[in-house]
Amino acid sequence: MAALKQFGAANLVFLLFFGISSFVRADTPEQTKTVEFNVKPGGVVHTFTEGVGEYECSFTYASQGGTNEQWLMSVGLSDDDRLFSCSVWRPQGKSYLFFTQFKAELKGAKIEYANAYSQAATAGQSDLPLKPEEFTVGDSTVTHNDGKFKAQLSKLTAIGRTRHDEL
Repeated sequence: MAALKQFGAANLVFLLFFGISSFVRADTPEQTKTVEFNVKPGGVVHTFTEGVGEYECSFTYASQGGTNEQWLMSVGLSDDDRLFSCSVWRPQGKSYLFFTQFKAELKGAKIEYANAYSQAATAGQSDLPLKPEEFTVGDSTVTHNDGKFKAQLSKLTAIGRTRHDEL
């Protein structure tokens, strides 16, 4: 598990670029989609779900402060249907909301890589990952750690191996 969080920066860039860009079929738009959704403060638990084929990504959260923020969720399936990726992020880079909890769940895939960030990359800014103790990566979920998560979330990425079998 620790190895998942300690992926080198070069490996991370390669995996994200290759995993999301190259693996996704360019000729079949149903293999990838990016959709907008509002992250709503108020302390109420909300869930947003998007999928491709039989695979789904759900982002569940509760946040406080400010007003609604526009976020994006991208889901994609690799060319060979063996990897499913999900990214959730605020395109402006940094969220001004305070998250009391978060969980991302992949349905139909076992997570091989995941990371969460307090700031998403924008012009002149880099991704700032959360500290490893702030969240936990399980077989199908990425979840905040109570008492250790510092309430800052702007991006979350998970890539999982599907249970796709060749006939």
